[in-house]
Amino acid sequence: MTRSQRWNWSLVIGLALVSVFAIGALISLFWTPHDVTAINIASRLKLPGQGYVLGTDHYGRDMLSMIMAGAQTSIAVAILAVGIGMALGVPLGLAAAAGRGWLDELIMRGNDLAFAFPALVIAILITAVFGASAVNAIIAIGIFNIPVFARLTRGAALSLWTRDFILAARVAGKGKVRISAEHILPNIANLLIVQGTIQFSLGILAEAGLSYVGLGAQPPTPSWGRMLADSQTLVGLAPHLALVPGLAIILTVLGLNLLGDGLRDLLDPKLRAVRS
Repeated sequence: MTRSQRWNWSLVIGLALVSVFAIGALISLFWTPHDVTAINIASRLKLPGQGYVLGTDHYGRDMLSMIMAGAQTSIAVAILAVGIGMALGVPLGLAAAAGRGWLDELIMRGNDLAFAFPALVIAILITAVFGASAVNAIIAIGIFNIPVFARLTRGAALSLWTRDFILAARVAGKGKVRISAEHILPNIANLLIVQGTIQFSLGILAEAGLSYVGLGAQPPTPSWGRMLADSQTLVGLAPHLALVPGLAIILTVLGLNLLGDGLRDLLDPKLRAVRS
């Protein structure tokens, strides 16, 4: 199999997996097979196929509807968290690469400090002050993403500041801010896009983890992580309670990682040159 075929299949499969859950989340904004907040004790713990495609949970709620609505929460939290990381991390990385000296040192040491606190620890700190919610989960995951994008941006930008076209721009009288915006950022956009898909998948996992321990979206908002937490005591009696949300998380993260691999190969100019 050629390199071209490899990246093509990664891109196609990844896009297909992500699209399934994205479309499901979009449809759930207007319609779900059953009301996700309706409790039906008479239909509790039904296995998949017994009148329900994916079965029901311990409250008699339709698992398919819960997965569709839960995709809203996971995707929204991940997108907003990655958006926060990119919106703050990219400018910080560009500033560190352009400024060098004390500014670079200040930003990088701040990044080291942020890396010392994982998203879960940040979420616990925020929850202790403001309470558990999806918004606080977004803030916690977003704060953790800031140094990731800052480091990537700085590293990629530093390798460009010594290039001839940057030197030509400086000779033409362009300032560092303008050079960063017009020349540096467009040339590292492919790296940021690929990293964004990777952080998106990590955001899905982080949201599920925070919801699992009760620090994410709160009832009655559906969440894949809380569905896993609720299944703990009943997994022996109704294994589909854990398998359904677990597979949803696995397939979504797998799809995003495959999509990231495909985009990396597609957008990398060196790989484009090899394929041509």
